Amino acid sequence: MPRQDFVKSKFFDFYRNIDYSSYKQEKERLQIELLKLQHWVFENNKRVAIVFEGRDAAGKGSSIKRFIEYMMPKHFRVVELGIPTPSESKYWFRRYEKHFPEPGEIVFFDRSWYNRAMIEPTMGYCKRSQYRYFMSKVLDWEEKHIDNGLILIKLYLSVDKETQLVRFEERQRDPLKYWKYSKNDEKVREYWDVLTKYKNQMFERTSSNKSPWVVIGSNNKLEARLKSMLYVLSVIDYDGGNKFVPLAKTEKRVRYSITIEGVQFNNLNYRQFKLLETLNDLYNA
Repeated sequence: MPRQDFVKSKFFDFYRNIDYSSYKQEKERLQIELLKLQHWVFENNKRVAIVFEGRDAAGKGSSIKRFIEYMMPKHFRVVELGIPTPSESKYWFRRYEKHFPEPGEIVFFDRSWYNRAMIEPTMGYCKRSQYRYFMSKVLDWEEKHIDNGLILIKLYLSVDKETQLVRFEERQRDPLKYWKYSKNDEKVREYWDVLTKYKNQMFERTSSNKSPWVVIGSNNKLEARLKSMLYVLSVIDYDGGNKFVPLAKTEKRVRYSITIEGVQFNNLNYRQFKLLETLNDLYNA
């Protein structure tokens, strides 16, 4: 079976350093197109599965949230499975096939069967034989479903170690997000290099012309959301899909300032500004 390298380049680079007002404008335009896509899927009985993979705090859930924000609720689902039962662990592919889209439906997988390619072998949650079996069979399994009409898109949101740490600290301090952080997150972080090894093997061995991986940098969540939506719209040949023209990249970088306890912080990017603003609000709460 032919293999190809996963998509290594940053996708749609013109979204880099997009300012917040432009982000909101482009997000709305993309969401309008996503509704058109959903209508096309529904009216033509298409089946679409969109996989979001990535390390903890890479922005998978927040990206899916922007995808579905204005979609018709009856015609999409978000699948986020918990710890598998012994039977589900044994019959791994069957576990996920049960959640595949029906005709006229889009299904978003917040993590997927690729847990067996990264998290499970890293943490010792599966047998070595189960990992090897998965890696040898997954592409054939996916391509069989693609040949039967499934539209499958595999997105990997890539976050670096430093950015992940900052997001973990934000979660621990934020009274509305503390529940997103668990001791297991801390444990997985200790195995960063091991998971990186399995991630690279996943890209090299589970990407093909029919079922490629697309890697999207997610250190900036605003960019990652727009790139993810734009990529999906660009690869599905829905009615009018090829006519969408993204906003041009804003040449001028927008910088922010904030004063805390009489100290002025200048020349901040949006993410730095929001972090300081959140910490200040928590301090003064």
